[in-house]
Amino acid sequence: MTCAACVNRVERGLGKLEGVALASVNLATERARVVYDPEKTTPQALLEKVREAGYTPEVAEVELGITGMTCAACVNRVEQALQQLDGVLEARVNLATERALVRYLPASTGVAQFKRAIRAAGYGVLELGRGQERADLEREARARELASLRRALLVAAVFALPLFLIAMLPMLFPPVEAWLMGTFGHGVMSALNWVMLALATPIQFGPGLRFYRHGWRSLRSGSPDMNGLVMIGTSAAYFYSLGVVLFPGLFPPQARHAYFEAAGVVITLILLGKYLEAIAKGRTSEAMRRLLSLQAKTARIVQDGLEREIPVDEVLVGDLVQVRPGEKIPVDGVVVAGQSYVDESMITGEPLPVYKTEGAPVVGGTLNQNGTLTFRATAVGEGTVLAQIIRLVENAQASKPAIQNLADRVVAVFVPIVLAIAALTAGVWLVLGGENALTYALVNTVAVLIIACPCAMGLATPVSIMVGTGKAAELGVLFRRGEALQTLQEARVIALDKTGTLTQGRPELTDLEVLEGFDEAEVLRLVASVEQKSEHPLARAIVRAARSRGLELAEPEDFEAFPGFGVRGRVGLYRVEVGADRYMAQLGLEVHTLAALAQKLAEAGKSPLYAAINGKLAAILAVADPLKPGSAEAVAALHRLGLRVAMITGDHTRTAQAIARQLGLDEVLAEVLPHGKAEAVRTLQAKGHKVAFVGDGINDAPALAQADVGIAIGTGTDVAIETADVILISGDLRGVPNALALSRATLRNIQLNLFWAFAYNVLLIPVAAGALYPLTGWLLSPVLAGAAMGLSSLFVLSNALRLRAFRPPFGPGEQTTMGKLVREMG
Repeated sequence: MTCAACVNRVERGLGKLEGVALASVNLATERARVVYDPEKTTPQALLEKVREAGYTPEVAEVELGITGMTCAACVNRVEQALQQLDGVLEARVNLATERALVRYLPASTGVAQFKRAIRAAGYGVLELGRGQERADLEREARARELASLRRALLVAAVFALPLFLIAMLPMLFPPVEAWLMGTFGHGVMSALNWVMLALATPIQFGPGLRFYRHGWRSLRSGSPDMNGLVMIGTSAAYFYSLGVVLFPGLFPPQARHAYFEAAGVVITLILLGKYLEAIAKGRTSEAMRRLLSLQAKTARIVQDGLEREIPVDEVLVGDLVQVRPGEKIPVDGVVVAGQSYVDESMITGEPLPVYKTEGAPVVGGTLNQNGTLTFRATAVGEGTVLAQIIRLVENAQASKPAIQNLADRVVAVFVPIVLAIAALTAGVWLVLGGENALTYALVNTVAVLIIACPCAMGLATPVSIMVGTGKAAELGVLFRRGEALQTLQEARVIALDKTGTLTQGRPELTDLEVLEGFDEAEVLRLVASVEQKSEHPLARAIVRAARSRGLELAEPEDFEAFPGFGVRGRVGLYRVEVGADRYMAQLGLEVHTLAALAQKLAEAGKSPLYAAINGKLAAILAVADPLKPGSAEAVAALHRLGLRVAMITGDHTRTAQAIARQLGLDEVLAEVLPHGKAEAVRTLQAKGHKVAFVGDGINDAPALAQADVGIAIGTGTDVAIETADVILISGDLRGVPNALALSRATLRNIQLNLFWAFAYNVLLIPVAAGALYPLTGWLLSPVLAGAAMGLSSLFVLSNALRLRAFRPPFGPGEQTTMGKLVREMG
């Protein structure tokens, strides 16, 4: 905003929204104060209205590490705590990465409020200390949590094993019970109950205390979670048994049975499941650690002729940085002195090192090989290519695809429903259970509470997204948003830009046929010598071809250019004319003898040119923008995946059709101006299919934004393409079928995880409640319920980790990718 008119425009725009009672804008502070009815409008609608008025509302993002989350209900509680804060636009919490991504209005709220809300909900926030990196802090927190779980599990196991043997051996082996009765009399069972009490109590209030701590908070906040279910279930078993031991006279004879083993062993099994889960979650984040490990920790800067080593985060744009052989390049820059070969395979996947000399760009994280380079830093910190890649992968891992919304809606009501089912189970068994009603009511209620823990539901989607996006990074595919993993596999039409996507984007000399009496190399030398003076792209292609063959070019004399026709000049004793057939006709030269060849070249999408030397027709040349290596294989792979492939190009229809025939494309939209590509995408979408558009991410921005999924062909270093959903770092089109195949594999993985998580609860909760007892006499022991609950989470995690073994259509031998990043995972 620059003046009072700006203020009025913003105020009027906001005031028009339904539900806005007051809109006051201050030019000096550049803030708007809005009083509104939250039932009639939202902060997002207010922001959109400001944008419509032509101004930019200030929106910030922050990512926080969360500790203490154990299941999907925890995720919902943290999200709700954050979303209730004024000024928070969006809060997304990921159980697998244990992070919260918050979009908010910095004028209304801030990080301090977020931390307070998270802690009030019963969870911890990772605090960065001086000089600490977030990745290191998260790794330390995971290590502490793993060590804590290991200690708790060991303590619980020490007491649970004898507890289980004492409780179960007499039941499983009647001779053991008979021997005990015969040797010690009927009082032995009462004595064993006291022993079991002594063994169960350290478990219940030692390792089991974590469930009380978190479970009580969840119940008090009105959103019970896994911890609440475990707390209620094991407490019911423990305190019932305690009552039997201390006050046996209060219970009917048939109900005087202790269930200490149910409480103790269930806690132990759940701790075992959480410990194994923590190990598996650590493996899913391995790709991220591999990415982060590529960053150099220090840099050697040169100031006033002196070298000084500093932390890499202290390097400034413009600093001179020196890198010796074998060292990582710390930040992005441009070489000012020195020569060396640099291994850039972490970005491009190309195995051959790249020669660098003065003026060449270098990328942070790549490896300097055999020479010393001095370069000027052009991008540091969050601006480097590596930082952009890491940020893209992190954002994708933190996002939620549409399929996750189903899980979120179910989880929001799941635990209250489970508590209701548990209460109903207790009531039914108390009424219908006969003389053992109290025992049956306790056992089945505890089994329901234990088996229904929603851990698997909370992990089903995020772990698959984590592993899938990590695998994608290994294949040189960056998903800017996790949602794109789902949307991409729904695409039925792949629309491809031509120049720079299917083709090299730079014309090359493809054919040279000389007539009898002329030498091919000499003709090319003479033609290229004249074309040196021309700025036409076809001329530059001819010059490049001559130089690549090592031909010595001469300086032409009497050079003239005739736009739309050709050029002429003198090279030594030779008069050289080069141009189209109409130029040759103007010179009085007949080209009909080469007409068939010219027609064949034109049908192949090439531009034929003619050369005359000293007034005689000497040769026919053809220049074309050649297909990229792998384009044909990529199109064939897309067809094998059952997709239609279209091409959108501004080229002439004849050239476009020629390329379509070579590649076997299904549809061609030719002679489309740059601003018309988005309309061309809409034309394809109007046929009822979801469309993925593949372009170079610069000229194709409108089309990338219009498509259901935008796929940008990267250039190795240009990864921050804001309009694309998916970025192919290497620029190899074979990354498209790789990305599609991975997208489908990830969605199948998520669907299987969600099916297992939901089906497990739907099938086993009735069994735990005793639904099979009238038919089969089966009841589910709380101990088995605890084991099954832990196994469900492990199944989801291990199923997601299967994605690490995903084999793309174009494997490591054919792809040009970032394979070295995470190929050694696990």
